[in-house]
Amino acid sequence: MSIGIKATVRRLPSAARRMPFDAMVKKVLGKNYDLSLVICGDALVRAINKKYRRKTYAANVLSFPLDKNEGEIFLNVRAAQREAKKCGVSTRERLALLFVHGLFHLKGWKHGDNMEGEERKVLKNFGF
Repeated sequence: MSIGIKATVRRLPSAARRMPFDAMVKKVLGKNYDLSLVICGDALVRAINKKYRRKTYAANVLSFPLDKNEGEIFLNVRAAQREAKKCGVSTRERLALLFVHGLFHLKGWKHGDNMEGEERKVLKNFGF
């Protein structure tokens, strides 16, 4: 397993620097998964969303499976910060949820109760 992390935001929130990304990938996708993680803001994720999904909004997380054991996630820290305030949780908690959510999409899961339940289990495992 390998995870490549690239930050495209000027100031990376400490919440993102302290996230156990590697362990979360291993827990959800297994030890042989190669993930590219781009930690970005609204502008980049809006452009990616428009180009590949024909959507014009700045998504909070985008997942792109490349093959069975390889994928890419764009994690929008600016959206996570706004949503954390709105939901009354820490930015770290919101980032964790969005990242795990993206991992399950890479695994091929669709939105629904089963996915949400599994996300909660994973987050609880990491103390969220």
